[in-house]
Amino acid sequence: MKVETVDVPIDHYIDGKRVAGSAGFEVRTPIDNSVLGTCAAANKDLVDRAVGAAGVAFHPWAQAGAVARGAVLRRFAQRIRANKAALSIVESVDNGGLRHAIAAHIVERSAQNIEYFAARAEHIGGEAVSGSTNTDVVSYEPAGVAALITPWNGPLMLSTWKLGPALAAGNTVVLKPPELAPLSCSLLASLAEEAGVPPGVFNVVHGDGSVTGQALADHPGISRISFTGSPQTGRKVATAAAANLVPVSLELGGKSPFVVFASADLDAAAATAARQYFNAGQVCLAATRILAERSIAGPLLEKICEKVGAMRVGDPRDERTSIGPLISARQFERVTGFVDRARAQGAEVLFGGRQHSAGELYFEPTLIAPVSQESEIVQNEVFGPVLTWQTFDEEAEAIALANDTTYGLAAVIFTGDAAQAERAGRAIVAGTVWVNSFFVRNLAAPFGGFRKSGVGVEGGNHSFDFYCNVKNLSIDYVSFQRGASSTLTRLQ
Repeated sequence: MKVETVDVPIDHYIDGKRVAGSAGFEVRTPIDNSVLGTCAAANKDLVDRAVGAAGVAFHPWAQAGAVARGAVLRRFAQRIRANKAALSIVESVDNGGLRHAIAAHIVERSAQNIEYFAARAEHIGGEAVSGSTNTDVVSYEPAGVAALITPWNGPLMLSTWKLGPALAAGNTVVLKPPELAPLSCSLLASLAEEAGVPPGVFNVVHGDGSVTGQALADHPGISRISFTGSPQTGRKVATAAAANLVPVSLELGGKSPFVVFASADLDAAAATAARQYFNAGQVCLAATRILAERSIAGPLLEKICEKVGAMRVGDPRDERTSIGPLISARQFERVTGFVDRARAQGAEVLFGGRQHSAGELYFEPTLIAPVSQESEIVQNEVFGPVLTWQTFDEEAEAIALANDTTYGLAAVIFTGDAAQAERAGRAIVAGTVWVNSFFVRNLAAPFGGFRKSGVGVEGGNHSFDFYCNVKNLSIDYVSFQRGASSTLTRLQ
């Protein structure tokens, strides 16, 4: 498939070869909702073939050792960097992400995801824990074949976030890219091949979740499943994994609070609030519920309106664009439905609330004052450029509102009081809480969600806790002396 100047393979990648599918599915660009072409779709037999290839490749890759694997993976990271222009073109056209942001940040972060875990894997395990009689030696052993299922809102970065630790740990991988944006992941497989990743170590199967994803999650040859997506699909993945007693790592949805206290730097808070519209709001970590202390609510709202008013909605290939399109017509209908129902229930649309003139799948950045905390627009994930606006009088009320959803992925707090930051940060139920900042991701730090936002933690050694079998070898070294003596006695 030709994407502007870039040739992108549209077949599966299995055992180091491109393999055609028995069927195909249409790939569209959200830029203008036109058809880019047809991508191969994998049935159960092709999934079985990919898992089989990964199974055969597992032992040689695992036994190569972390240092040897690291050398290959560093070359893989270098190939990602060397193809920044191509990856930026493909991902932007494929999922509507801002091309300038992909080129400036996403590609580099994707390379870092591979490099970081390659280096980290060389230093895990081997520690000895001494007891009263035995010495316990901890080792991290690769689990087997890992199934990686990634979402359409960040296919390149989120695939490498999973690939890095899975491959560095010594596992082999079958990656299922998102059917709405499969192309950058397909290109990634070609770069892995160029880097010398052995056949069967990294496989890619395309297709939708109901067929390809289900066959992968059900497969008895899979040892780990890492999934990023909706809670609804996450439940299906967990159910399939449970049948084979396969550990899962699930990063699911979010409905994160953005709490602004009276002592905050309002300019910084407003600028960060506007950033929640990044990627047309299609970011699970976005803090979409603005909670403002009543005494500063008016000035803060004015500043937010000013910041958002300066943002340009339009073609994501244009470096002047701040907000691009939604991924599909279905997603556009979902976002429109949320806004229309909120309006019908009496919510006040403070700005936005309708289709943008930029095109079919473009929606205006929107801010809604809901009727109540129980409103659908407050409680459920929209996954579009739609935020809600609420006020509070006291810190305890802010925390209660922040925690009053079924999610717990992330939160943002703006305050000028360090003690308040620590109190509120500890009290808010979320896997990551940013204070006076947003989207700062240290690869060594834990990342995961609470409640409906996910199961499991990754990042740093937490990733290896998941992608490895953590083993304890407990040895009574004194027994060797006793054993030698007793053996001698028996021989006499």
